[in-house]
Amino acid sequence: MGMCSAVVFSPLWRFACYHPGLVTITRNSESTMNNKYWSSVVGKLTPYVPGEQPKLANLVKLNTNENPYGPSPRAIEAIAGETGANLRLYPDPNADRLKQAIAALHSLSAQQVFVGNGSDEVLAHVFMALLNHPQPILFPDITYSFYPVYCQLFGVEYIAVPLSESFEIRVDDYRQANGGIIFPNPNAPTGRLLAPAEIEHLLTANPESVVVVDEAYIAFGENKASTIPLIARYSNLLVVQTLSKSHSLAGLRVGFALGHSDLIEALERVKNSFNSYPLDRLAIAGATAAVEDTEHFDRTRHAVIASREKLKQQLAQIGFEVLPSAANFIFVRHPQRDASELATSLRSRSIIVRHFKQPRIDQFLRITIGTDEQCALLVAALREILG
Repeated sequence: MGMCSAVVFSPLWRFACYHPGLVTITRNSESTMNNKYWSSVVGKLTPYVPGEQPKLANLVKLNTNENPYGPSPRAIEAIAGETGANLRLYPDPNADRLKQAIAALHSLSAQQVFVGNGSDEVLAHVFMALLNHPQPILFPDITYSFYPVYCQLFGVEYIAVPLSESFEIRVDDYRQANGGIIFPNPNAPTGRLLAPAEIEHLLTANPESVVVVDEAYIAFGENKASTIPLIARYSNLLVVQTLSKSHSLAGLRVGFALGHSDLIEALERVKNSFNSYPLDRLAIAGATAAVEDTEHFDRTRHAVIASREKLKQQLAQIGFEVLPSAANFIFVRHPQRDASELATSLRSRSIIVRHFKQPRIDQFLRITIGTDEQCALLVAALREILG
């Protein structure tokens, strides 16, 4: 079931039609796009398609991995405190307050911290600064779909390394010549976690390559699942995180990278050749306060973890296969029901989940962990659909 809405950015386009996991732009039949001014790169790009942001009444939105709980009250207060006359001034280009807060939290120096406008921008700089080499980079065949997009954009060769039959990353498969390695941990969209000891094996097996661990969802795993403590021993490790999910600040757009100061310097050189002011005053203030409010962070992440484990049990009871997850989402399939049909049936009940039309996982649904009330509505709807 699709939903179309008029767009206003160009008279050459008539409608933008939104479907779960798919965006299609329909041309105005009376006009054709004149693309003779495009660079050679543009025509070859297959842009990343973000999760749908539908405008439906009484929506249960479980498709974009947003945190169901609000951000720290201290963050909201700090943001409000910046909405004054100082907005006429540029923000701190280095975001020193935020870097110092992040460094203190993880027992690092500020020179080991890089910040950007969401982790996607941080990752873009990573691909340009650290992963653009003659040899292909390696990442899983089922993973964050922005990685191949960045490879296209920056002309980076890559090899998609197959996950195991149970959708796990096998470290031994990455013992091959490469220009770098990147993967999410927990992986997306599967939610499966690679233990720090396994990542350490990966680091020791690839001393000449940068290993980038994208920890967008690490807050919802075990307490010691992050690879940040390994930074002190491995100069080829870069850890990327975001405040979007863990700190309920998806609307603020703040991400960061942690690693050896030489890696961070490379990112700074790229950033300052692109945009010297990636974080505005509101983002710096709100993010700093959120990072410092560890009590709110712990309380909300534990609430999400508890809801996830409860939902996993409930879905298993009605016949779903649920992959192990250390994220704020679960990856599930039903052996007798088509995933696309299930997603459509849920949508008709104003419940939105994510369906990927991709080989190997086209029978899976990725379901964000909502509040207990939202999860209960999901389970009730699925019981009704399954009969």
